[in-house]
Amino acid sequence: MTRHLRTRNPLPSRQHLRGFGLVELMIALALGLFLVGGAISVFLSNQQAYRTTEQLSRMQESGRTAVELMARQLREAGGSPCGRGIPTANTINNPGTHWWANWGDGIRGYDNDVAADGVGFGTAAAQRIQGTDAVFLVFANANQGAVIEDHNPVSAQFQLGTTSHGLSDGEIVMVCNYRQSALLQVTSASPTNDTVVHNSGTGTPGNCSKGLGFPTDCSSANGNEYVFDSGFLIRLSSEIWYVGANGRGGRSLYRARLVNSGGTPSTLTEEIAEGVTDLQLTYLQPTAAGPLPTNYVDATSVTSWADVSAVRVTLTLQTLQNVGTDNAPIQRQMTYVVTLRNRLP
Repeated sequence: MTRHLRTRNPLPSRQHLRGFGLVELMIALALGLFLVGGAISVFLSNQQAYRTTEQLSRMQESGRTAVELMARQLREAGGSPCGRGIPTANTINNPGTHWWANWGDGIRGYDNDVAADGVGFGTAAAQRIQGTDAVFLVFANANQGAVIEDHNPVSAQFQLGTTSHGLSDGEIVMVCNYRQSALLQVTSASPTNDTVVHNSGTGTPGNCSKGLGFPTDCSSANGNEYVFDSGFLIRLSSEIWYVGANGRGGRSLYRARLVNSGGTPSTLTEEIAEGVTDLQLTYLQPTAAGPLPTNYVDATSVTSWADVSAVRVTLTLQTLQNVGTDNAPIQRQMTYVVTLRNRLP
């Protein structure tokens, strides 16, 4: 019987055992670094594109917020649910010393370096930036009031049609009907009672008299008596819009508004939209003959604020990060026109 002997594979030669040479290794490393560099470049480009898109989106969101809220309030300037042009008494003590009590204008602008009552210039948080405009608005919105069912001018008491009037001691309110209106301070109100009192001799700043008739008479406690046997009693809205320092190294659109703080009228400052660096306002004032002028003018050229019928608002917005091609923030401007609905023909 023939035997088949297995033969072993020959040992590999020295040439087959040789690994990568230095040249091959360097080429491989170079190719790897090239690929990694390309991946990093794509990553950085995408990251920059994302940052830019995010910052632009945030800037547009701030702009929409500013436009929506500010335009809504501008439309209401000088308005009340009882109509326009009716005579208005003001029984608040020394109304000229309180920025929020200036009902006669309805709207008033402050151009660039002109100081506005209630808001000072400065670089601290919520202080107004010099060189930017500001605007004061006052109105009485029927959504913040109640219907009057009875009024006793001697006891200075209103009886309202509901206990859900939302008023408390110290509120600054307007009362009106189709014949006249009056500004006053509530001296006693309760969420469980439909009676609201407007007495004199109490409160801060208080009322100069009980009388709400026009013209205002502060010479006696009863003053110029007038009976509001119908109409509305509404919380007064007074506010100033401006651009201020936000305390984070940037600027924002702010609103300073009248609030009731423990029975005393106070100013509450609210940051509305971040990244608003400038506010410029121009106004449309009809002539005495009635036709509209051809151009909007700045606040220093307005001769009668009670006649202003529209406002052109220009906001300058800026991204919060340096995402521009020159490694600087991106800026955009938004311009819109608001018509004062209470000044329409």
